[in-house]
Amino acid sequence: VEEQRARWERKRSRTAKELLETEHKYLEQLDLVVTFFVKILKAKGTLKPAVLETIFGPLESIYSASHVLSLHLERGNLGPGLENFCQNVELYGHYAENSEQANKTLKEQLRKNKSFRRFKKLQENRPQFQGRKLEDLLPLPLQRLHQYKHFFRDLLENTSPDSAEYQKLAKAVKSVSEVSRWVQDIAHQRENLLQLLRVQKLLKGQKTQILTPGRWYIREGWLLVVPSKGEELKHRMFFLFSDILIVTKSCHPLHPLNSKKLACQAVYPLHQCVVDKVFGHTRSQGGLLSLSFPHKTLLLMSSDQQDINDWYQSLTAAVR
Repeated sequence: VEEQRARWERKRSRTAKELLETEHKYLEQLDLVVTFFVKILKAKGTLKPAVLETIFGPLESIYSASHVLSLHLERGNLGPGLENFCQNVELYGHYAENSEQANKTLKEQLRKNKSFRRFKKLQENRPQFQGRKLEDLLPLPLQRLHQYKHFFRDLLENTSPDSAEYQKLAKAVKSVSEVSRWVQDIAHQRENLLQLLRVQKLLKGQKTQILTPGRWYIREGWLLVVPSKGEELKHRMFFLFSDILIVTKSCHPLHPLNSKKLACQAVYPLHQCVVDKVFGHTRSQGGLLSLSFPHKTLLLMSSDQQDINDWYQSLTAAVR
């Protein structure tokens, strides 16, 4: 037991030391943004207060929270440091929510606002920046959140459950994990929106509305449609979403506007769909899927066994 305790203590002090060292580095980088951008811009009035708020979000508050945490860590007061940090960890979620609008506004100001453009270049040329741009420094809080999660977890694993700090560490791990999930959800939603917009642009005309609240993009790919009356196989592009399956075909390659687009042929709601694997259970070449809708049955084929298995899994999961 004594040996185990000593091992825990060694690992714990190593992690605590690394947490403090990286916290100092993180603070140093945040300080560049707060001192040379936020504070001076506020004083000079180069940007309107609302624009300044949009670009930097709660960065100053995040900086203050980290500063307090590092002071506690320097004095070895891990418990009170974490308690204070947990009260401010939600700032990271708000920072993530704001980040897309922040990027957009920053680009817009650099395009339109000549004095801000000049100011930014001047600040970035200071020796303290070591060639880093404002755009390199703004994502740091979200990268740091990810690191906190691992540091706090390591500290918890190497702390005796009887110690006074154990509960505070457990709470910190829980708080940081929750905010981390919130940040990941924001990233997933953004990624999903980009996929929906991309598919919308691929389709000819605006008749098929892809952007619908609550719709998630799942996958896409070419499959062969087996016709019912012995005609030849048709090569079609399929888009699978959480609620619908869209069947498309390529537009004419010589069409002046739509040569690279796809024409929507059918939209099938998934809530009444039944998916069956006709063959493809064996290691044979490829396979066949049957999709039954109330008024239509689709037979889809691929010569690639893995591809048909992946489609089967995605479709059954989406239908479920």
